[in-house]
Amino acid sequence: MSLKQFLQFKLSQKLSPQQIQLMKLIQLPTQAFEQRLKQELEENPALDTGKESEATEDNIDEFDNSETEYDDNETIETDDINIDDYLSDDEVPEYRTQANNYSADDEDKTIPYAAGTSFTQHLINQLNTFRLTDNEEEIAYFLVGSVDESGYIRRSLADITDDLAFTQNIYTTEEEVEKVLNVVHQLDPAGVGARNLQECLSIQLHRKEQNPEVELATTIIDKGFEQFTKKHYKKLMQKFNIDEEQLKDAIEEVERLNPKPGGSYAGNNKIVEHIVPDFAIKIVDGELELTLNGRNAPELHVSREYNNMLKGYKETKEKSKAQKDAVMFIKQKLDAAKWFIEAVRQRQQTLFVTMSSIMHYQKEYFLSGDERNLRPMILKDIADEIEMDVSTISRVANSKYVDTPYGTKLIKEFFSESMTNDKGEEVSTREIKKILETVIEEESKKKPLTDEALSKILKEKGYPIARRTVAKYREQLDIPVARLRKEL
Repeated sequence: MSLKQFLQFKLSQKLSPQQIQLMKLIQLPTQAFEQRLKQELEENPALDTGKESEATEDNIDEFDNSETEYDDNETIETDDINIDDYLSDDEVPEYRTQANNYSADDEDKTIPYAAGTSFTQHLINQLNTFRLTDNEEEIAYFLVGSVDESGYIRRSLADITDDLAFTQNIYTTEEEVEKVLNVVHQLDPAGVGARNLQECLSIQLHRKEQNPEVELATTIIDKGFEQFTKKHYKKLMQKFNIDEEQLKDAIEEVERLNPKPGGSYAGNNKIVEHIVPDFAIKIVDGELELTLNGRNAPELHVSREYNNMLKGYKETKEKSKAQKDAVMFIKQKLDAAKWFIEAVRQRQQTLFVTMSSIMHYQKEYFLSGDERNLRPMILKDIADEIEMDVSTISRVANSKYVDTPYGTKLIKEFFSESMTNDKGEEVSTREIKKILETVIEEESKKKPLTDEALSKILKEKGYPIARRTVAKYREQLDIPVARLRKEL
């Protein structure tokens, strides 16, 4: 094998830039796809939205095959080919639909922004009501600026003191910073500026109207926080010499507090991102009906003006170098537009075919909404069925949502491994998790079930699962261990 043949063979194993771009397009969810589309429209003036024009590929192909001679000294006027007119195009795409596979997506679903004053400004406005020296005020502003979106200052006083010196040229002590921090702790919402959960809860309890329940709750948080978080209720009753009823009342006071005081503030000017489902599944006359969100199906075509510019060039008998260079630029943009239109079409087809296959594979679930009806399904099952690569299925499953009669779901949630029950049948691990969740919901909270006990119950129900597997599934469901599920 010659070196040239070897190089050609090696290169043939690599994905082309177009294939890589297509994979990236497939991975994008609806909102990100819209942004990518807008970017392409802004960068390529040869790409247009609206009804398909009669821009034929023949015009471009004919140009490809023609060998044009030109003379550098020719002085043909090129004013009629004004590329700048097209480069200034700043059109924002409109999304319309024609085929039945696309939803009629007319309602406005733009990402809303929280209105009003920012959370930081809200705190600064309150600071202005306190009597502070210039130095204290600067420290207070810095502390407020260090409050995260949950309402906490998650840094040590030593770090803050160093930062004030290095970045603000304010030389102070940890004691002075703590003194100003106590002022920040008086701001609303109560608990803001706390350095940890214990301090956050304590600040809120100290600001509440005092009664025996609040006082006991404050004592428990201030002096028995570790036992409280671990739900060592007997130790708390012994430590503070109280009965179960008193402890229960105190815990109820704590449960009324806000562990994330920053999160409840509506005017934090953070983007509130709403999930836009990429697909919708409806049940019509007992049958499943799948639609692709219409925003994934824009009408794109090659700019008629750019095509006309090519035609004009072809009809010109004498051509200057400037005209030739301009037309080569036009042709490059037209080729890019044609490729992008084809890539969008392939993306639509890939998304629809993949989701359609998943829908039919999980037909029983989509008709009932019962997660126990989810069949074991791995990426390869769908890839084999529609003859696509596993990586393509993964790109669709990991980034897309589907609107179902039972809520909006991330597609990858429908995939699960399988295990064999005591009857030798293959069942989905999702089914087992659902049963595990139900058993834990129905347990006595005074005496929650250990992982060992849960394992025995599942075995009795026909699912022979080891204790360590139960622990793994419980953690995946974000359910704490038995001790932390205990209630009075």
